[in-house]
Amino acid sequence: MQTLSIAICNCALFVRRNSVGNRNRVNLSFISSSSSSSSSAPTLICRSKSKSQIDSLRVLEWDKLCDVVASFARTSLGRQVTKKKLWSLDQSFDESLKLLEETEAAIRMLEHGSFCLDLSSIQISLAESGIRNGKRKMSLRADQALEVASLLRFFDNLQLDLKAAIKQDGDWYKRFMPISEMIMLPVINRPFIKLVEQIIDIDGKIKDSASSDLRLSRERVRTAERKVQQLLEAIVRSQKANESVMVVAKIGGRWCIQTSSSQLTSVDGLLLSSGSGGGTAAEPLAAVSMNDELQSARASVAKAEAEILSMLTAKMQMDLDQIEDVMRYSIKLDVINARATYSRAYGGAHPDIYLPPEDGVDSESLSNEEQSPENNLSGEESLPRKEWLLYLPRCYHPLLLHQHKKRIRKTQEAVKYHKTADTVSVSGAPPVPADFQIAMGTRVLVITGPNTGGKTICLKSVGLAAMMAKSGLYVLASESARLPWFDNIYADIGDEQSLLQSLSTFSGHLKQISEIISHSTSRSLVLLDEVGAGTNPLEGAALGMAILESFAESGSLLTMATTHHGELKMLKYSNPAFENACMEFDDLNLKPTFKVLWGVPGRSNAINIAERLELPRDIINSARDLYGSASAEINEVILDMERYKQEYQRLLNESRRYIRISRELHENLLTAEKNINNHATRERLKMRQELTQAGSMARSTLRRTLQQFRASAAQSSRTKVATQLQTQVKTTKDGDNSTRSPSMVARRPISENTGSAKLPEVGDSVFVSSLGKKVTVLKVEQSKKEILVQVGIMKMKVKLTDVVA
Repeated sequence: MQTLSIAICNCALFVRRNSVGNRNRVNLSFISSSSSSSSSAPTLICRSKSKSQIDSLRVLEWDKLCDVVASFARTSLGRQVTKKKLWSLDQSFDESLKLLEETEAAIRMLEHGSFCLDLSSIQISLAESGIRNGKRKMSLRADQALEVASLLRFFDNLQLDLKAAIKQDGDWYKRFMPISEMIMLPVINRPFIKLVEQIIDIDGKIKDSASSDLRLSRERVRTAERKVQQLLEAIVRSQKANESVMVVAKIGGRWCIQTSSSQLTSVDGLLLSSGSGGGTAAEPLAAVSMNDELQSARASVAKAEAEILSMLTAKMQMDLDQIEDVMRYSIKLDVINARATYSRAYGGAHPDIYLPPEDGVDSESLSNEEQSPENNLSGEESLPRKEWLLYLPRCYHPLLLHQHKKRIRKTQEAVKYHKTADTVSVSGAPPVPADFQIAMGTRVLVITGPNTGGKTICLKSVGLAAMMAKSGLYVLASESARLPWFDNIYADIGDEQSLLQSLSTFSGHLKQISEIISHSTSRSLVLLDEVGAGTNPLEGAALGMAILESFAESGSLLTMATTHHGELKMLKYSNPAFENACMEFDDLNLKPTFKVLWGVPGRSNAINIAERLELPRDIINSARDLYGSASAEINEVILDMERYKQEYQRLLNESRRYIRISRELHENLLTAEKNINNHATRERLKMRQELTQAGSMARSTLRRTLQQFRASAAQSSRTKVATQLQTQVKTTKDGDNSTRSPSMVARRPISENTGSAKLPEVGDSVFVSSLGKKVTVLKVEQSKKEILVQVGIMKMKVKLTDVVA
């Protein structure tokens, strides 16, 4: 019985065949980048999207951004998986947090500088096909085996680099989580790597040294080819008189002689198939046996190579599960590296995402929770305790920034190749970042402003930033970016006219908005461009107000809408869930600045622009009369508010600059304090070493001086005793014998009195002048004129001349 289980999606696939009892099961599944165990086949889930979701991703150009990010992957499979993962947007809140942790860990590894996450040197498709052959019990090809070994070597080097970093600082393992766990998990089969490198060269060919049979067979092939070529060249030389050009060629693996004409040659042999050039080819009879021998040698080579590859396949199959894990983790690392490399290349910042409450959650408890120290925002200087629903300072539209960088690269390449100024395209002005700051409690933001003022770009920037954060990408904003996790992002932007469905522009917008209302939840982001446009202004404004109020009640977590209807700007003053913003307009230059002014409703500039464009004065005056003085006064109030807002923004930017400078000074002070402490520690250590060295030298000098002093004291003592003895002997000779002191007689040297006095005996106590003390006699050697004495615990020999009786 056979069962076929197929999981189909827009991604790379492979066939997995397992044998279970007497049933064969074929699983067509994806090499998943998830961290599932190797024992269970990875599951590919493609959640279906509604039409409104697909249309929203299309108008926000999410597919183009997916292509940009996927281009940073270094393998073909990595690019496919990256695009598929980004396009899905089916991550839960916990999964989004994990993806951001992976991206942050990869960025830290890249900044560390000791890790290589670039898989471009490996042909991952060959490695994947080799693993597939191994699972099908099919023999590997040489190039497949080489790429599998290269993949294992790449992962083994990653493990060694990570171990070296951890050896220097054990905290690196936690800093690189969860990638460090992913890297250390697989067990690398190093003997298989070594075996493949011994057998296959870097070009993917089996070496002659792989086996003796292969070496001998290849030598047979070379010898046979040399013989048959020599034979054919001799035949060609012997046919010089023939007008046709004859050359030695190989057709179908057999060496023959080929002529340029279609006539038969004078060479006896077998006629082979003629080529496309119209000539003929003949295999001389003398070369038939040699060609047969050559074919036999080639068959021997193929057999020897097949045996070697079968052996490699068997070695790989013994550890196939671990190799599959390495393949899966390698593709996942490539996907993570693509996200990290893109985030670094475009100056992205780690977004602080949080899970917004569902309807029914006590707003007071939420406020207390949000204002707790643990959940407080990474403070913005201007409002340190202000909590934002969404905060994206200096947020760029990623596709506009990508186009700008692309133009810069083209300009640099043009300059590099010394093109003239006429051919070098100007890179253009950089895109202007926008500040988005939406306070807690705001459910609907109404943005007004002139056409081409940047309103639609603002909507797309916020929508793309929300999707980037959900997919594990850094957002292109400053470091204090904070935004909620949205379950879905819906957008109605652009011209939705459909001739096939008999829909006008207005009807197309209403149909899309209806789809959004039916699918959006209290955790959704809704983006509406020119709501209520395309019909009668009064009816359009009323319909737009009703739609926005519906979303404010329970239709979404946040709705951002652009409009030209002045009535929608008034909703803020009757409903606290609404907030106003407008795009700044330069009245002097008559062009937008693409900056967002928050809390200020947009004012009408049409009449002022018409006046600056020198429309006739009577038309201008008539228009102002028809517009009404009340509306003009409102515009004046709005103009004052814009001025105050601009002044506030100027002061805010100045305060931020001062705070940034003070922070830098504070960091410099901390660095200086750290350097001073380190210098003091080094100086203390140096002084301690110097004191230790000086103490050692002092002790050595004292010890040496003491030894010299003791030796000098002993010498002076001996000299003093000898002097005293000489003085006593002289006094004894000069004096009267009757007045001599008995002790003086006793202190004469025995050698002077040996004739009349006795020699000392064993056990006697005698005075030794050289030692300056009394000693005990242990042995007397009269022939040597020496005696053995004991001085304290020492035994020594002294001369009789040094002994005083």
